[in-house]
Amino acid sequence: MEKNVVIAGYARSPFTFAHKGEMVKLRPDEMAAQVVRGLIERTGVEPKDIEDLIVGCAFPEGEQGLNVARLIGFLAELPISVAGTTVNRFCGSSMQAIHMAAGNIQMNAGEAFICAGIESMSRVPMAGFNPLLNPGLAERFPAAYISMGETAENVARRHQITRARQEELAVLSHRRAAVARNEGKLSDEIVPVQVNGAAVEADGCIRPDTSLDALAELKPAFATDGSVTAATSSPLTDGASAVLVTSEAYAKAHGLKPLAKVKSIAVAGCDPDVMGMGPVAATNKALARAGLSVGDIDIVELNEAFAAQALACADELGLDLEKTNLDGGAIALGHPLGATGARITGKAAALLQREGKQFALSTQCIGGGQGIATILEAA
Repeated sequence: MEKNVVIAGYARSPFTFAHKGEMVKLRPDEMAAQVVRGLIERTGVEPKDIEDLIVGCAFPEGEQGLNVARLIGFLAELPISVAGTTVNRFCGSSMQAIHMAAGNIQMNAGEAFICAGIESMSRVPMAGFNPLLNPGLAERFPAAYISMGETAENVARRHQITRARQEELAVLSHRRAAVARNEGKLSDEIVPVQVNGAAVEADGCIRPDTSLDALAELKPAFATDGSVTAATSSPLTDGASAVLVTSEAYAKAHGLKPLAKVKSIAVAGCDPDVMGMGPVAATNKALARAGLSVGDIDIVELNEAFAAQALACADELGLDLEKTNLDGGAIALGHPLGATGARITGKAAALLQREGKQFALSTQCIGGGQGIATILEAA
């Protein structure tokens, strides 16, 4: 890259269960605004210098509809001069926001951007309020509208990911997340949010007592003869996340403390019926563009949409699970669709600093058959 791009800050809300968690009554636009304000306060960035607020959202309808990014900017009391745009690449939306900011900085079209993500799966249903399938496409290419659970079963069968392996990953994810929470390793990234005058300060989806014996009792969630259960799938989740993306020169000139440099980015398409494999092609592209091999990667944030697809991707890429999702993944933390990309990229950047490592990868699968990946280098 001709102009270095850096992640200069990362923050998120607590992630809590949709429909039954502590943020059910919090509007998503207000949730995101609180996180954006928290990020600005923590980094000390000058709000008037922000070129654009780029917000990813997988189902931008209802309270997270219209151009929700611009509305979040108003709610966060950003200067009127700060623009706002909403991005939809389903689960990869807020990582796409980071990619857009990086490209803008490279094009000399701004020096500082807030890239956020939002999803209230309590207040806006999966697929939105009124999904209207194209009947011709549905008949000709039904995989375009395939359910995510069905894709996970397809991946499990095709890549021979056993139920036992899936459950082992789920237990590991919860254990790591519980340890990280208990040791205060999550509190630094979390912005407490106010809900009807009460503060929500901690993640709500982590189950420290998850055990293999308990998971073995569950019935398959998507196919009677399948291997994917609710426990080996990421839960429906409410949450928001945000990262500050700037040029390296801007960060230095304004006393910001970069976490990582953006070394390469990539997106890729794959068959929708095995959409969970999207990270493989995207990661391989990003590695090639960075001039790296998978063995060079020290830290991995691989979104656990489903244990089956996370394991299949790790197998195909040769990822070391000891380096992957150190503080737990989405099975334990939750997956508020549009907010996940900024979470895992910001987390990867923060982990490079905490662990004293050099290179990190954040990657995720995307409904409709896509993958997205970002490679970072410690700043």
